[in-house]
Parts: sequence; C-alpha cells; structure tokens
Amino acid sequence: MPHFPPKILAVVLLLAGLPLALHARKPDPLVVKTLPGKIQGVLTPDGQVRAFLGIPYAQPPVDQLRWKAPQPVARWKGVRPATAFGPHCMQFGAYPDMVFHDPGPNEDCLTLNVWAPTGAKPGSLPVMVWIHGGGFQTGGSSEQRQDGQVLAHRNVVVVSMNYRLGVFGFFSSSELAEESGHNASGNYGLMDQTEALQWVQENIFAFGGDPANVTLFGESAGSMSVSAQVASPLTRGLIAKAIGESGSLFAGAPDSQYIPQPREKLEARNARWAENTFGSDHLTYLRSLSTGDLMNAFKSGRKAPFMGPVVDGYFLPDTLEHLYADGKQAHIPLLAGWNANESRTKTPLAETAQTDFGEQAQAFLSAYGPSGQSDALGDSATSRIADDYASDRFIVYATWKWIEAQTKTGGAPVYRYRFELGSPGDRNHPAEQGAFHSDDIEYVFGTLDSRPGVKLRPEDRTLSDQMGRYWTNFARTGDPNGPGLPKWPAYSASHNVMTLDANPKALPAPHENRYQFLDSVWGESK
Repeated sequence: MPHFPPKILAVVLLLAGLPLALHARKPDPLVVKTLPGKIQGVLTPDGQVRAFLGIPYAQPPVDQLRWKAPQPVARWKGVRPATAFGPHCMQFGAYPDMVFHDPGPNEDCLTLNVWAPTGAKPGSLPVMVWIHGGGFQTGGSSEQRQDGQVLAHRNVVVVSMNYRLGVFGFFSSSELAEESGHNASGNYGLMDQTEALQWVQENIFAFGGDPANVTLFGESAGSMSVSAQVASPLTRGLIAKAIGESGSLFAGAPDSQYIPQPREKLEARNARWAENTFGSDHLTYLRSLSTGDLMNAFKSGRKAPFMGPVVDGYFLPDTLEHLYADGKQAHIPLLAGWNANESRTKTPLAETAQTDFGEQAQAFLSAYGPSGQSDALGDSATSRIADDYASDRFIVYATWKWIEAQTKTGGAPVYRYRFELGSPGDRNHPAEQGAFHSDDIEYVFGTLDSRPGVKLRPEDRTLSDQMGRYWTNFARTGDPNGPGLPKWPAYSASHNVMTLDANPKALPAPHENRYQFLDSVWGESK
C-alpha cells in the first residue's frame, strides 16, 4: 500500500470502506415501517411475494373495550414479527369447510394480513381488501383457500382481516348507545372492517399498494359487508371499487335473519335476553363476564337471538334500500353476482309455495317453472324449482336487489356474473348440480389445490386463471376485461350477464322473471 500522511490515510480508509457500509445499510425488504411501528414479514416459498401476517390494526377489544368502536392500535418499539396469522375471532361453530391455520379463537383478534409482490415500488399497485364470510357468526382470515399469495402474483397487494362476530361484534344495548357519542350501538364487526380500511389508507403505500386504488371484495357475509361498507358514510374515500360474491344486506325474504333491524328494536330484544340469561342487562356486569360466560350462553340450550348488522343511525344511517335509492352510497364501479346453486332444500315444492305465497302460489310456480300446474311437473322438475327458490330466498334475490340499485343510482359501471361450473369430486356437491355456495372462493384466489382429495379438471384451472384475471383487472382499472379474456360487457338495460363456466360468455340475464316476481311480493313492504 502506498505511503500516505496520517490524515490522508484516514480519509482513504474511510472511502474504501464506504461501499461496504452502504451495502450493510441497505433496507431489508421484509421489514416495513407502519405508523404504529416496524414489522417483519416472510417470503413465500417461491420468493415472489412478501407475506406480513397477524398485524394488529386496532387495540384488543376486551374488558372495557368490549362493544366499543375499534380503537387505534398502540405504538411499539423495535421490529414486531408478522410471520404468523393472529387468532380468529370468537365464534359459534365454524362450518365444516372452514379450516383455520392460526392459534385458535380469542377476543383479542383484530389483526390483518398483507401479501405484496417483491420489488413493488411504494404506492404503485392496486389493493384488494378481502372480507371473509360466515354469516357474521363464524370465519377467519387464516383459511388456506383465501390465502392471498397466489392472487398477489398478479401484481396486486392483497389484504385480509379478522373482525368481531356474533354477540361480540353486533350486540346492541341502550347503555352502549348512550356512551357511544353517536347515539348508536351494534355494528362493531362492521366498524372493525372500516378500521382495517383506514389502516390500509395510512400504511399500504409502504407495501407497494396505492391507497387511492382500493377494491373491497368479499363472499357471503363478506359480500353483505361490502354492500354495507359502500353505503356507510364512515368509508367515504376509503374504497375505489367493490366486488360482491353472493350476498348483500338488502332485504330478501321477509323472515331473513340478515335483514338489518332498527337499533331500538334490537336493544329491547337484547335486554330481555340478557336479563333472562344472566340475570342482568347492565353494561358493567355484561362487560365483567368472561369470554366463556358469553360463549356458554349460546351453547346452553337457551334460545339465543341472532346478532348481526343493525340500522344503528351511525354506521348505517338508514336501510340499504333507502341509502342506495337516494344515491347516498359511494359512486364506484361494482362487480357482483352469485353461484348457480346457492342452496338446496328438502321441503316439498307444494308446501313451499303455499307457505310462502299462499294465494300467489300459482304465480310463483309460473315464474319458476315451465308449467303453471305443480302436479304436472315431474319429480326432477319440482326438485329443481325448489332448489332454485331456496337459492333465491337464501341469497340470490338480495344480491340482485343490490346490483339493480347500484345500476340505477351508483353513477359508475356495474358488471354482473353467474358462476356455474360445478365443483369436481365433491360428494356433497355433485358437479351436475352446479356451483355451490362459496364454491367461487378458490377459483378467485387461485387456491384450488387447497381442496383435499379433489381431482381437478383442465377447465377448473382455466376458469380459475380467467377469474383471477377478471378480478384483478377490475381492481386495477374498474373494468374486468383484458387481453386473452372473453369479452365481459357492462350490465345495463340490455342485462348482460357473464356466465362463468368452462366457456365463459356474456348472455342476456337469465331468470329475471323470478326476481321480478319476488320483488312484486317482498318489495312492497320495503
């Protein structure tokens, strides 16, 4: 080494070590700074996606925060691991197809997950925020079928969240209304979803997501939630596009438990239930109950009321029918539809017709069947009609109402679909009976391989790829169309509906006479 004076030698040595120092300071792509603090995620096995799991987006809703709107999460120091799913929320019996990959149920459950492509520039990609289904009573974000890593390969950032369920998420009481500051109670689960959307606005830029291009999507109760989030004044500016898969909170059959009821009505009902169950309806006492006490109240054989979304005057100032009719919902593009066979019934057709429609039973049969005489139909025809009506009654009609309302007053394009491809190899849902409720999830997320013991067909892979492209194209631009895809026209007066099966194609809307008949009977009281 050449001889340098001491001062010059020091400078030379400093400059020589500078590249190494700069290299050592290179940011770790798996460490992301959020407003509450830094988190560290993991790479997916193929190295193409960064997964950040179990990120708290609100304070634990326990003790005095039980039945309160979600509160901002406390800040932390250092780097917090985000490498495993957080607990799913307390619930009352998950459906058999719900397989969780998390520590189990807990009231402390308000976490979300982010899947982001590696190398994504800050703020560059559309964001898709997923809401799981489960009838507002069950579900969680850790199911493999709704893992976001495959979808993230399509250059989108995917987010999913847990939200409070059942009595923990939707309990209403007059004391809660008094302390709320908004004269409102209930809908804590829906407000959790809104808080997660707020977290996205504040933090997703650093993961590569564009906070101005957020698509909210969900299935079943998740789709119902989307219809409500689009209508709520609390989400203005948080959602750019919406996707609904089988469900809305528009009123369906008159006895549907999913129709949001007025807060005051539910507060009185819940007060009677709490008094009969616990001997007191006072809020201080109810908050002192353990998680187990509340869970046991729903397992003890006592008739416990269904607790779901509420017309609370705050999150939902009015019914969805009125909010959409008045054009008070977000004016954003909507992609929505349902599956071919959402529900099956064992109730005889004649009994169903007489019970639900009485003197209008004949009109019902005319709308649903090829003949006006039920006794002239064969067994297979009557069974089909019964199944069609069960699907419409359960979830299709309410979804149709949402699509029609957004088409009329939403001020943005609407794309309607019907998912028809029957699932392969499922003994509970034969393929010839058409796509069942929730059948679409794995096709959208590209997670068909998560179905155990199912031999997939080429058309399953093809349709899953097409649906993944339709959904992410829509998230990117508000239009599902793109190169190599069958044309999907916007839904309009021509009633174009995309039929999603082995050969997707746009067709005139099928069965409109059924929905119009139901609307003529059920819509009169709305």
